Amino acid sequence: MEALAEQGVTVLFKADAERMRDGAGPWTFVASGAPFHDALLVRTDAASVEACLDICLPQLRKRGLVVPE
Repeated sequence: MEALAEQGVTVLFKADAERMRDGAGPWTFVASGAPFHDALLVRTDAASVEACLDICLPQLRKRGLVVPE
């Protein structure tokens, strides 16, 4: 996540206790900011941090960001 921040991207991980109690994916990943346009962001809700990363990191790489393995 530090590599993304160095490229001007704001990254947020959130664990939602209410969704966890409801049995839904409690984790949210959001990446936004430069070099994205104001209306563009990468976001997902999933069952784990790893699942969030599996979904979002390829999307960030497609947009030209450097994300270490």
